[in-house]
Amino acid sequence: MRAVYGLLAMAGLIGLAGCGASREDDIRQWMVEERNQTRPKVPPISAPKQFKPEAYTNASAIEPFSNQKLTQALKRDSAQQASNGALVAPELARRKEPMEAFPLDTMSLVGSIIKAGQPVALVKVDSLLYQVKLGNYLGQNYGKVTKITETEVTLREIVQDAVGEWIERVATLQLQEKSK
Repeated sequence: MRAVYGLLAMAGLIGLAGCGASREDDIRQWMVEERNQTRPKVPPISAPKQFKPEAYTNASAIEPFSNQKLTQALKRDSAQQASNGALVAPELARRKEPMEAFPLDTMSLVGSIIKAGQPVALVKVDSLLYQVKLGNYLGQNYGKVTKITETEVTLREIVQDAVGEWIERVATLQLQEKSK
């Protein structure tokens, strides 16, 4: 039993020796000294360059953002389109066809047939099926059917551009197959 008490006493003395003056204080002091001695090396920032404005040498010319320059460009474009503008215009005096009441994006081509030697497209709108021939009108942009194939219907639409001039554009209805 004495040996056990002796070992316990020895362990206690070693534990007390560890609680004495520690090296932690020495390490903290060393870190403070190193921190005080170390200085970062930052190169100085160079002085900003002096701004030298350039003189505007085209003061006598037309300013690029002036209304005068814009007016000249519009006149030049409108003169060029005036020759074509008379050729392109919707037929406002004709009677509208039933398919012109629907927007083109609500229509879908579901098939085509040959009737009396002429191609006829089958177009579905709101669960109703319509037969469309060459020369018929579709959509709300004065779209006239110019070509019918097995997979698409091609239209020539007449719309107004940003300036208000009538221009032609091509639109198509693609064959819509149901996926199962």
